[in-house]
Amino acid sequence: MRPTIRQHPSPNFGARRDGLRPELVVIHYTAMETAQAAIDWLCNPEAEVSAHYVICEQGQITQLVAEDMRAWHAGMGEWQGRDDVNSRSIGIELANRGDHPFPEPQMTALETLLRGIMARWGIGPAGVIGHSDLAPGRKIDPGLRFDWRRLEIQELAERRGNDRGPREAAMSQFREIAKSRGYTASVDDETLLAAVRLRYRPWARGPLIAEDFTPIGHADLWT
Repeated sequence: MRPTIRQHPSPNFGARRDGLRPELVVIHYTAMETAQAAIDWLCNPEAEVSAHYVICEQGQITQLVAEDMRAWHAGMGEWQGRDDVNSRSIGIELANRGDHPFPEPQMTALETLLRGIMARWGIGPAGVIGHSDLAPGRKIDPGLRFDWRRLEIQELAERRGNDRGPREAAMSQFREIAKSRGYTASVDDETLLAAVRLRYRPWARGPLIAEDFTPIGHADLWT
């Protein structure tokens, strides 16, 4: 069932380019003090940014741009070797400064919204990503406190790998595996590792280790 959605149209949108349609959902946080402040900014023509939806801490969903139109939320970046992510995606902003957990009503509303979007556009769990995934080194949202596992359990995001990793962690192998999972942006090894960890192992520090392969690993590389 589609949730009750408040309408607050933003002027910051355009047509999707080259006949593209949504195949991704990109999750962001607003990094602003209130949801309304974020909505005001995303609806300001001078800002030249927008998103399709904003979800406040209490779970209220506000739609700014129609799903079939191109909102301006992803900026420069790429996923699975494809650029112009704005034309390929639906953007969801969660009201959060980036330094505190995401409240239960907000996560519940996100889950309901995701189910509808994924059904309407035929988007699978692998198509739900974070801003940090498509723009490693440039963006960190939805950040360390976002509960990706919660979405994975409900098949609202791609499940991470099983609990075994290869015996030897080689950066070249890690880069190839990460690339096959969508991390194709041209960044150095350190930035790539940080982006993957931000999604799957946000507490991890230091050099690459076997456990970094766990969420993205391929069975044919396990020994």
